[in-house]
Amino acid sequence: MKRYLATINGPEDLKRLNVEQLPDLAAEIRSALIQFCDAKGGHIGSNLGLVEASIALHYVFDSPCDRMVFDVSHQSYTHKMLTGRREAFTNPDLFGTVTGFTNPDESDHDQFVLGHTGTSVSLACGMSKARDLLGEQHNVIAVIGDGSLSSAVAFEGLNEAAELNSNLIIVFNDNEMSIAENHGGMYQGLARLRDSNGRCTENLFRDFGLDYRYVEHGNDTAELIKAFREVKNIDHPVVVHIHTLKGLGLPESSEGRVESNHWQNAVSNTVTLPNARKTYGIRVMDALAQRFDDEPGLVVISPATPGSNGITRDWRAAAGRHYVDTGITEEHAVTFAAGIGQAGGTPVLATSATFFQRAYDQIHQEFALNHAPGTLLVFAAGISGTDNTHSGAGDITLFGNVPGLTCLAPASGDELMHMLAWSTGGARRPVAIRMPGEAVLAAERAGGYPMWHADDADATGIADTGSSKNDGADTSAEANAVNDVDDPWDHYTLNRVGHGIALMGLGNTYPLAEQAAQLLIQQDLDPTVVNPHQFSTLDTTTLDALAKEHQLIITLEDGQLAGGWGSRISAYYGNTQSFAPYARPRVIAVGAAKEVTDRVPLADLQQRYGLNAESIANRALQALQELHESTDAH
Repeated sequence: MKRYLATINGPEDLKRLNVEQLPDLAAEIRSALIQFCDAKGGHIGSNLGLVEASIALHYVFDSPCDRMVFDVSHQSYTHKMLTGRREAFTNPDLFGTVTGFTNPDESDHDQFVLGHTGTSVSLACGMSKARDLLGEQHNVIAVIGDGSLSSAVAFEGLNEAAELNSNLIIVFNDNEMSIAENHGGMYQGLARLRDSNGRCTENLFRDFGLDYRYVEHGNDTAELIKAFREVKNIDHPVVVHIHTLKGLGLPESSEGRVESNHWQNAVSNTVTLPNARKTYGIRVMDALAQRFDDEPGLVVISPATPGSNGITRDWRAAAGRHYVDTGITEEHAVTFAAGIGQAGGTPVLATSATFFQRAYDQIHQEFALNHAPGTLLVFAAGISGTDNTHSGAGDITLFGNVPGLTCLAPASGDELMHMLAWSTGGARRPVAIRMPGEAVLAAERAGGYPMWHADDADATGIADTGSSKNDGADTSAEANAVNDVDDPWDHYTLNRVGHGIALMGLGNTYPLAEQAAQLLIQQDLDPTVVNPHQFSTLDTTTLDALAKEHQLIITLEDGQLAGGWGSRISAYYGNTQSFAPYARPRVIAVGAAKEVTDRVPLADLQQRYGLNAESIANRALQALQELHESTDAH
């Protein structure tokens, strides 16, 4: 490190520097950020663009007395470096010791745990209101941008801000980008503001009733300091619109309006094969693209984040009107999809499980309650080693309990394609498909497992699974019938039929069920392996049939157990009065605890929750022993 950054352990150290020294500090920080993201990975583009603004904010204001709220907070790296966490970005031994988002557990300078978009203005409004009610005196600053302004909640916050009549400073970081390009009519008006140096009469912020200032050179520390000093301690809400360059400091070809500079994987991450998210996303998008010419109403929708879900730039260009990026607007995107479906179109909406959470009400009301035809592709569902703001572990609990929403969990890529064909074809109903994860992809790359598909059913409706069943096993219609041809996924499938123990692996945990079954077979047991296909309804026909031949039912899901799929099966068996002349089976539900984890490695979580083949097999053996001892005692 150079002269300045090494001396800064808090904002008070920053204030000791002269304004003329700050560009050198910015250069040091920018260099450190590039080295950090090369080694660790992270949100590189927006952080590089906000270096000078972060310096200027801490130079002018007095954090943590003055409260700063960073929207999404993925652009808070410089803020963290200036508030006592410098070494987490400069010392390789400490990389990863702080999260990539603000977190009050790390520092008093962070006001909230944030990782979703558009909330900073509303949060700042609330903090300003509380300050005024309590008779306190300090500035409240919301830093929003990098595409966040398109979120509906940001507009709701702006609408509220205009009525506060007290100090509230909204710094709008306009880098002309979201993750991909910005989409929506308001960005044309923002472009006119930039072109007119903030003088255009068409002004979104003034239309809300807000005061407004414009800073053309948003990467000029002196100009920013001047602007922030002018609004410090202001007695009314004001927007300071700063024009920055995303990715400033990267090679010239990677600066500015470049989608790939939003997130950078560590240079040492030499993964040669695409991950599950992109593998299955690309496969789905390629299949849909082949239908565009014949299906004019087929539309793929992405509320930003397209590239991470396999919606490549080339694909988007070829799709033309069949693709819509709504910007970071999950609530609108779901409602928009419902409108397309009700009007006769075929919408397919793709985003992360953690982002779909934001549209829960729209999924429940506009989508499911109205029986609007459409498909939600839920990416990154289940437990993962991600940060606490991006965990998808609650998706089964959330969406599996929405009345009228069919929730599918494919256990293979082929099954995914069958489900997609059905949901975008004859289903004409609201469908959510939980995209397969890394466990499924790894199993497929290793050879996979025999799978039953909807169109494997013969004329009588009995699933023909061929070699995936034991020879001579009873494959009764009671256990495997597909009685409702309009919904072929309602019924669970026994891909291996045995007795005594039934292992039911939902979606991503299906390979785990197969692995645990192999361990039990080595113990001279004969387990049944079940692919449930879906988690929106219970296949009580199959559950009742399993009770006749199995003392023990083990359910597996890579999501929160409380309120999840396995707990519903446990409740079913527990609440059913009688399986006479058969005993009620014991149920063991395996899944995640009701907790939010933060950057815990996936392997550690799987060990914690018992989501590995050895733990499952051992629990099964122990439970069987207890059942036998109980029987002997009677």
